[in-house]
Formats: sequence, C-alpha cells, structure tokens
Amino acid sequence: MKPEIKPGLAVISRMGRDKGRVFVVLCEVDADFVLVADGRGRSVHSPKRKRRKHLMPTSHEFPEITALNEQGRLTDHALRMALNRLQDSLLSDQA
Repeated sequence: MKPEIKPGLAVISRMGRDKGRVFVVLCEVDADFVLVADGRGRSVHSPKRKRRKHLMPTSHEFPEITALNEQGRLTDHALRMALNRLQDSLLSDQA
C-alpha cells in the first residue's frame, strides 16, 4: 500500500543520497512518482523525481506552497521559508 502523499505535504526522504532530508511535494507525476524540492539542493526549477515508497509523509502541509506552485509564482525563497517555519515549530515542540 502506498502512503498518502500529495502536493504541499512535507516529506522526509527514506532512501538515496538525500536520506533524512526534508522536502515539499510539488506535484504528482504518476501513481508511483512525485516531484519534490527543498529550495536549497533541489530548486523549484529542477525538482527531484522520487518514488512515493521512498518518502515518509509528515503531518505538516503547506497549502500556500501548492497555491503558489499552481500559479507559477513559487520561488526557492518561499520554499525555504516554509521549511524553516516547520523546523522552528519542531524545535519549539521539543523544548
């Protein structure tokens, strides 16, 4: 069974060179693949094609990222800021 991974969802890579890195799903390619980016190593203009089974979904969604991407106005800066907010919230939850 494939995990529920949809655009705008923050995911963690489970396989490959980028194992352990956090990405945001930009779009679905087909039933097995999605495109992910983090705004640093993988920009919005050259997202990584990853198999769904190699990604671990988180409970964090970014609807604003999905909206910007659909409008064609998503930037690497906006993506980095969203992931920084996620990281800050995770750190504050641990404290």
